Amino acid sequence: MATNDYESGLKMMEELTTDAQQIQDQLLGEILSKNAETEYLQGFLHGQTDKQLFKKNVPIVTYEHLKPYIDRIANGEASSDILLVEPLTGSGTSGGLPKLVPTTAESAHKTATFNKLYRSVMIKNSSEELSPKTNHFGLSIYRHFGDINQTGKRMELMFAKPGIETPSGLKASAVSTRAFKGSSFKAILPKLYTSPFEIIFCPDTKQSMYCQILFGLIQRDEVVMIGSIFASTVVRSIKFLENNWKELCSNIKTGQISEWITDSGCRNAASLILKPNLELADLIEDVCSCKSWEGIIRKLWPKTKYISTVCTGAMLQYTAELEFYCGGLPLVSGFYACSEGAIGINLEPLCKPSDVSYTFLPNMVYYEFLSIKEDCDTDSQNQVQLNAMSHHEDTGPVDLVNVKLGQCYEVLVTSSMGLYRYRVGDIIKVTGFHNNTPQFQFVGRQNVALGVDMERTSEADILKAVAEAKALLDPLGLILTEYTSYGDTSSTTGHYVIFWEIKPKEGNNNNNNGKELDPK
Repeated sequence: MATNDYESGLKMMEELTTDAQQIQDQLLGEILSKNAETEYLQGFLHGQTDKQLFKKNVPIVTYEHLKPYIDRIANGEASSDILLVEPLTGSGTSGGLPKLVPTTAESAHKTATFNKLYRSVMIKNSSEELSPKTNHFGLSIYRHFGDINQTGKRMELMFAKPGIETPSGLKASAVSTRAFKGSSFKAILPKLYTSPFEIIFCPDTKQSMYCQILFGLIQRDEVVMIGSIFASTVVRSIKFLENNWKELCSNIKTGQISEWITDSGCRNAASLILKPNLELADLIEDVCSCKSWEGIIRKLWPKTKYISTVCTGAMLQYTAELEFYCGGLPLVSGFYACSEGAIGINLEPLCKPSDVSYTFLPNMVYYEFLSIKEDCDTDSQNQVQLNAMSHHEDTGPVDLVNVKLGQCYEVLVTSSMGLYRYRVGDIIKVTGFHNNTPQFQFVGRQNVALGVDMERTSEADILKAVAEAKALLDPLGLILTEYTSYGDTSSTTGHYVIFWEIKPKEGNNNNNNGKELDPK
């Protein structure tokens, strides 16, 4: 990225966060004006574009409210008559479920703008060369490590999910899959990433995982960054390596891929890079056969500078195990995005995972915020929890610049993709402001909860309970690797049951020096 590009990106970030209210009002006006004649907005606004009328007449909705309109577009009706004027280029999916979210050329342009802003924050130069206004950004990746694009490759674990074609011929796929298919990504893939296109798009996740780790090991001396979208994927890959390192070493030693790898793309890609390398196989074997896997990432990939992955919200539970494996490497949680739009950027990418806050981007979507009935609390480990998940009944949604510090909100978005006052389902806590734009921590998803009788327990409450309990494991030389839970109503007094998957820090046996966990 040229110096002028990242400087213009930093300048844009300052302007956006300073003029947040004006930019938000302008964005809403543009969306309403452009789509005023659509069936959906005509039904509520009758061609009007006034902001207050919009807030009064247009309802707050979930996906289920918009689904009939989106289904009509997917089945071939003209989108310009229904939700939005701009022609669709395809559809994304939302929330891990088969929910179709319209995508347009404008949404692609916004993604490009987001990428520019994100790269500018990540690679900005030393503070001496920044203006006083940008000097209070956090320590940048570039300043700390240099430009990793010039020093090596990224071992990014990427898995493209198969898309679908709607009856109207529109292609629907996950946001990440659309990014992988982009021409700009394909152009930089061979130079900057260890995994080739064929492996990323392998439909068999196990074969893809095996080959991505294999390729990463073969190119270990070039790897300067390791990551994936979510921390759980990085942890899962290390567990996969732990179970398969002997076979991987055998492949490297013989120069032959395992027979169970049957995907033609994977086999063809492997044939281009896999050559007999006894020395490398022996080195990996020595590292992987050690008593403890603490710091294994640093040992196998010694030039790695940091781990890039989302470590917030539900992913926070994986940070302790990831820190165990990475041997002191920074965990960088750089941005926050969803199918409905790119939402925020972490201006302090080298902060601790528990301290991550994202700064809203006022030019991406129009935001509104439903206040949660109770304030957020922050425990001693800086983990955010909710006391309640209900909303204030006496207050309506507030604009971006009117949120209050320390308060929790559910996020609503109005976007150029035909979403109007749409409940994304994410709960956030306001942690500060950059200029006039709020910063936030991601707390969890709305309606992700267990229930026993009349009692409801949120995702954040479960995370807090697990975090407090797993502190008991460290003195025993154990780490928590996974957990799951359910509400048990089989007894007279209903209660929650939490299952833990635990492993010793040293070795792969079940010996924890004779110590036992207190069953209470």
